[in-house]
Amino acid sequence: MTTTLTDQTPTVDADRVRDLVEYCYGREWTDGRPAVPVTETLLADFLATVDRDPDEVLFTISHLNRSLTVRLAAINAAMAGCRADYFPVVVAAWEAIAQEPHPARGIWQSTTGTAPFLVVNGPIRDRIELNSTGNIFGSGFRANATIGRAIRLGCINVFGLHPHKLDQATQGTPAKYSSCIAENEEQSPWEPLHVEHGFDASDSVVTAFVIRSVIHIEARHTQVPEELVRDFIDTIVRTGALIHEYTSTLLVLNPEHADVFARAGWSKQDLRDYVYENAVRRREDLVAVGKDALSHKTRWRLPGTHPDSMPDSASATDTPDVVRALHNPTSVQIMVAGADNAGVSAVVEIFTLNPPREIPLSLSKIGVPS
Repeated sequence: MTTTLTDQTPTVDADRVRDLVEYCYGREWTDGRPAVPVTETLLADFLATVDRDPDEVLFTISHLNRSLTVRLAAINAAMAGCRADYFPVVVAAWEAIAQEPHPARGIWQSTTGTAPFLVVNGPIRDRIELNSTGNIFGSGFRANATIGRAIRLGCINVFGLHPHKLDQATQGTPAKYSSCIAENEEQSPWEPLHVEHGFDASDSVVTAFVIRSVIHIEARHTQVPEELVRDFIDTIVRTGALIHEYTSTLLVLNPEHADVFARAGWSKQDLRDYVYENAVRRREDLVAVGKDALSHKTRWRLPGTHPDSMPDSASATDTPDVVRALHNPTSVQIMVAGADNAGVSAVVEIFTLNPPREIPLSLSKIGVPS
């Protein structure tokens, strides 16, 4: 018996599918891109991947009086295009985000335009094919694109963070669509991010940051670690980044750049300490852009001539004309990701509280039922 393609193809009512997609648009349930219609059967597949009560609350924004449950997280993950086996990562991401103080203070509604940024470590990367090599910040990988998008749809559909409404970002960032990468542990000369923070290498972990931007550094010109790191520092201390008294940063090094430091005998801590010690600006540079003092009320930077101004912390040191950009060496986090085909790394600008947290990230272990 001959089987034709028509015999193997299920019947789909294309008009009905379009109607469902348009229905989601009409209810403002999307981020501007089509959402996947969710059935009870699909929802059940997602919920079966975690040993959690569907009504368990994962995250609350108190001033909005709104909470996200496991069930709501699953619905938005399915709408985002996730596979069901991605859902344990989504749950862990929400748990990491819940440890961050920023969202509870309304930072996702801020004019600054911040966004959640996820890093995944451990065996789960291979299991669900998360990209950790070429084009990590780009398109083409379902797990990266849809896990990050699941968080954004949850922000929109559960917390009402629609642009021009509760989300008041002046310009925003592409990270508001989706921002999820994996660490390239296999090509890193150092311990991965999650091991550095106390987890076993065999654990799968999500790390959450609140970020403002990702800036790429083209540095193909040198194999001298001091020259390379100063190229990164120049971006970290740019005056446009210094909105608070201090800033924080995540260095996403490609394997080639990481090897430059490792071959010279530098550990992660050596790199972190060097960045901290040398990430400084001359006070006259800050005077020139009107950022030489702090606000009494917010501790954001402003001109020393402003009536609300107060001296910054550097003013009380032995070198008042040299201003540190970082509060502590831990304000510098380091990971390896990307391909080893060019000298391109990234400085991810972390949004910093006043006073800054000791470590500007939150981590959560991914629980997958056996």
